[in-house]
Amino acid sequence: MMQFTKQNFIFLIIGIIVYIVDIGVDFWVASKYFCQGQYSWSILILFFRGLSSLITQIFSYEWFKNDWESTNTGKLKWIFLVHLLQCGIFIRYWFALKYGCQAAFKQNGIRDASETDPPNLIQKKAVDVVTDINMLKVFKTFLETAPQLFVQIYVLMEHGKSSICQYAAIMMSFCGISVSTVDYQISLRISLPDKAEFHVLPKLVYLFYKLLTITSWILSISLITLLSIRSSAILLIFLWIGGFSWVLKQHTTFCKSKKMEYLYRTVVGIILIFTFFNIKGRKTKICICIYYTTHSIVTLGILFVYMFWKPSTIKDMHFKIVSILTVLGLVLGIMFLIVYYRHFHPTSYCRSQTSSDEVDGEAGQRMEFGRFQNFIMQ
Repeated sequence: MMQFTKQNFIFLIIGIIVYIVDIGVDFWVASKYFCQGQYSWSILILFFRGLSSLITQIFSYEWFKNDWESTNTGKLKWIFLVHLLQCGIFIRYWFALKYGCQAAFKQNGIRDASETDPPNLIQKKAVDVVTDINMLKVFKTFLETAPQLFVQIYVLMEHGKSSICQYAAIMMSFCGISVSTVDYQISLRISLPDKAEFHVLPKLVYLFYKLLTITSWILSISLITLLSIRSSAILLIFLWIGGFSWVLKQHTTFCKSKKMEYLYRTVVGIILIFTFFNIKGRKTKICICIYYTTHSIVTLGILFVYMFWKPSTIKDMHFKIVSILTVLGLVLGIMFLIVYYRHFHPTSYCRSQTSSDEVDGEAGQRMEFGRFQNFIMQ
């Protein structure tokens, strides 16, 4: 049975705080750049903020419409207005606090349900609304936080000058990625009954796997951007085309309308630039090996290009530090990935519930999971 616990409620509060602080830091950084006459960086920071906000509002409203169109059509008008004002996520947080508080603190007296009993209604509402928020946060992380982290690191390496503002932005980006990835996995485990409980150690292993591989890749992109902005843009476009094509090949069915489905596939293509996600709940051993092998080759290729094209930069302390962090992050990240998939991935310790051919979402397709059934999974 799905359970929304006090620990989940605490993570929800932390997520709200990080989200609000992140908004403030974004505008603070943008204003600092603007006051310093660096208008292009200010505009770029605000662009990523606006893009992620627009797309998350579109998906959030679409989900409200899908859920309420047959029962609460009257409320959809003011829900649309709130999303038009880019505040839809706060409506979802309000519902999450309401149902989460009831599920975590006011449901203790209810008898424990057996495996055959239907999930408690309040528990299910709490899990569903938090799951929706965490799905939206995944979009925000890779449409805004990861690109902003790339911009901040690039500016730091390009100009060699640092400020409290830049360090604050970089730290908030790391916090945003960390909270988003962990919250996503927590929601996945709670929402899908065939997934094992996500304990502290698996959370840490998953967190370091994602954080280290993403950081290494962002540093690599920053290095090639220092070498040539055009080359960096071509690489990113090429990677997006590859990711988008792979998503098309998977024939995803996340959205009800074709337009929204193509928007979803476009966004997932952007996510795949930064990290791997399993979008169909199927075996991914070959795909994930190809994905991180490609990232490793490109990362090492960028470092070798520097060695032969600009050997003078090798002596630069910034380049040495970034190179060491890039390689170290990649190696450690892949090591954590291997540990996670060998010991902590749901397939590794849920086989008693499924056959040897059933992994991730395949066995669970016999059950109703809501939106997460067709969302990016891992």
